[in-house]
Amino acid sequence: MAFPPLRTRRPLILLSLLVLGGCSATSYYWQSVSGHLQLMQAAKPVDHWLAEPQTPAQLREQLVLAQRIRQFAVAELALPDNASYRQYADLQRRAVVWNVVAAPPFSLKLNTWCFPVLGCVGYRGYFSEAEARREAEQLRAQGLEANVYGVPAYSTLGWMNWAGGDPLLSTFIGYPEGELARTIFHELAHQVVYVPDDTGFNESFATAVERIGSARWLSAQSSGKARSDYAAFDARRKQFRALTATTRERLRQIYETPADAPGTHTRAQSKAETMAAFREQYASLRLGWGGFSGYDQWVANANNASFGAQAAYDDLVPAFEAVFVREGARWPAFYDAVRRLAALPKEERTRVLKQLADQTATTTGEPHGG
Repeated sequence: MAFPPLRTRRPLILLSLLVLGGCSATSYYWQSVSGHLQLMQAAKPVDHWLAEPQTPAQLREQLVLAQRIRQFAVAELALPDNASYRQYADLQRRAVVWNVVAAPPFSLKLNTWCFPVLGCVGYRGYFSEAEARREAEQLRAQGLEANVYGVPAYSTLGWMNWAGGDPLLSTFIGYPEGELARTIFHELAHQVVYVPDDTGFNESFATAVERIGSARWLSAQSSGKARSDYAAFDARRKQFRALTATTRERLRQIYETPADAPGTHTRAQSKAETMAAFREQYASLRLGWGGFSGYDQWVANANNASFGAQAAYDDLVPAFEAVFVREGARWPAFYDAVRRLAALPKEERTRVLKQLADQTATTTGEPHGG
């Protein structure tokens, strides 16, 4: 599976939103609602697919595996026991939605879009790839760096469980065992804690749950082959994350330098050199991967928007992992601690988490995104 720095995303699926805003806002909300309703109409209970003679054998195996993972999520990770991920939908496309992200030329701070109830988020999702790319072009015309990426799953935060919940999707059901577990754990984590206006908090928390949870799944439930396959994949991912984390930090330093600071390099020159070095280092790293090319497209399209979006999934993960350890590796206690953090003012919780992340980085010697 290709590297998924940006896998999940918030729902923009409340029917009540249709009455808000002007024509452009109504058009956007309508595509969100209609796209989600089409997805729900395609979903059928997993038992239906298992009973259907025409269901391919490989899909049947993955659906059975997904239900085992779903049960493990409840029994061992204290994740919600509800309707989500007990249905399956074949979307017959490579992504469920396409996200648009944007950032200024000399900043990793993402452009945000704000919505009732959900708050402000650093991306905008479209069920149509063409519409997403049109939005990205409009943002580039405004002088921003923009990126479009397909995502295999998104969460409705549990709001749609009354209607059958979030289904398993053809866009991720074929993942290797460890990655399938990560995806399900990540999405369910969004139903435990969600804070409006704080994408970094939400995504880093869910990523911490998926990492810890998948390690436990693989240790307790998987075959030796599944563990070795995952270990090889995860080793490449960690190498790539370390490289991107180092590059992000270098870019941050460049952007924090005043534009008129004395020196032989302009910010634009330093940025260009950093990006060139990133691609050279990636090419060198890739030589040892035995032909694996899953990150090639991400690297080819990398810009401030993609680095900024990736940071939301990586930067605070060590802090949440430290909270998990502090709470005795007990899931309910961990979730309660995260809820207490979520109740703090944004600046205060960010400060607390960054302190924890810095302490962890000092202890392990790893960059935050490693």
